[in-house]
Amino acid sequence: MGTTQLESVPEPKYWHLKTVLSEALDSEFAVGEILPNERDLAARFGVARATLRQALEQLELEGRLQRRRGVGTTVAPPRMGVAVGSAQGSWPGAVGDAWQPADSEFAAPPADVARALGIEPDEPVHVVRRTRVSHGQPVAAELLYVPAVSVPDLSAIDAPAGPARARAVLRELGRLVLEGQDRAVELGSARADDAKALDRLPGAPVLLVTTRFLADGGTAALSVATYRADTCRLTFGDQGGVEIHHGPEQRAS
Repeated sequence: MGTTQLESVPEPKYWHLKTVLSEALDSEFAVGEILPNERDLAARFGVARATLRQALEQLELEGRLQRRRGVGTTVAPPRMGVAVGSAQGSWPGAVGDAWQPADSEFAAPPADVARALGIEPDEPVHVVRRTRVSHGQPVAAELLYVPAVSVPDLSAIDAPAGPARARAVLRELGRLVLEGQDRAVELGSARADDAKALDRLPGAPVLLVTTRFLADGGTAALSVATYRADTCRLTFGDQGGVEIHHGPEQRAS
């Protein structure tokens, strides 16, 4: 790599450096590649390490970089679109669903989930755990709550536990006629279990997406999905909006 010196600019030096670094990420680095250490980067761009850190922190906030424990600072994958305004919908586990079922258990849900499902607080439901991966990295974790009445023909003998059990719940749920769904999004902080699943520190910013699936005049299932805020963007509209993916292979979908 050549040496690039920064010229005097009216904007903060770290902000201009952020732009220069962003261009370098597009042209010189691949997704997942580890950046050189701070000393080498500061020398290349002719800035103090404090200025470099400010620029790197800004790029991390924008989702261009990721700081991975035990690895270092790497180039982040393109942000994954999370559609929140689409009028179209389908059951979890339908064809084209990018989520991977991990496990399922029969347990009482949290009190707020029980209220949303319209069931008694101590009434057990099927709790399906699923994960979503992008470019080999976990970007979201989901808890899907399904009342027993929504999947009355589920056989515990055929799939007693694990991913097979989760797929069985999703299969039976998909037999219902989906009447609609509504979705709410809020910014939150990663709890300990979510942070572990998403390879983040507890308290890291996340997007909490709650989806209510409607069938037979009521709530047939409730999904609570936790997305890494640094790897996702919200999209709106029936077509999911426009997503701009940064990197050597830029494209719009």
